[in-house]
Amino acid sequence: LYTNSCTSSHQFVKLLKFADDTTLIGLISGEDESTYRWEIDHLVTWCRQNNLELNALKTVENPAPPTPIILCDTTFHTVERFRFLGTIITQDLKWELTISSLTKKAQQRLYFLQQLKKFKLPTTMMVVFYTAIIESILTSSITVWYSAATTKDKGRLQRIIRSAERVIGCNLPSLQDLYTSWTQRRAEKIVADPSHPGHHLFEPLPSGRRLRSIKTKTSCHKNSFFPTAVRLISQTRDWH
Repeated sequence: LYTNSCTSSHQFVKLLKFADDTTLIGLISGEDESTYRWEIDHLVTWCRQNNLELNALKTVENPAPPTPIILCDTTFHTVERFRFLGTIITQDLKWELTISSLTKKAQQRLYFLQQLKKFKLPTTMMVVFYTAIIESILTSSITVWYSAATTKDKGRLQRIIRSAERVIGCNLPSLQDLYTSWTQRRAEKIVADPSHPGHHLFEPLPSGRRLRSIKTKTSCHKNSFFPTAVRLISQTRDWH
């Protein structure tokens, strides 16, 4: 079943599809929900025309809108948190639940690393296992939650890295290093993709020697992905 024709029509409403899950994200300003609600109606119409049925009972919304949305005679359920591609997004944008989930998964996989140590596998093989099985969990959506995570939560993940270092017997990239690496990697992809919604934020100065900094008013915004990514690209690229 091809669903490429099911797309959003408005700049500030994005339709994300993964397997059989569909997520509609809308930027609502001044309590104007007209474009967001239009996209919902458009999605319902598209499904009906293509002989697909939306399960209204499994459809949730976060946060709750001023006026309830009704789908197929059923009012949307509003939730305080939901899981999106393994990341738990809460209404207050706190990341403790996400990090707790990542910590639990990574700790479970440390057991297998310890078993490899008992079988006396070479260090290089254990590093490969760690990178693929444990580090991949620690970096899951790291560019989203890292800047807003508490020092305590970051420490929980860093302790897992330290435990893996003791098992393997060599130094591994710290959580901060992983965040920097993934942020720069992601930023490079956005810079190379003019169709990306955030591409215009990487604007070169007239001199062409660095990028224009993003103006921020709070430390939370300053440390978030895009301002950090712009700084990293400016510092690491060869502008000559």
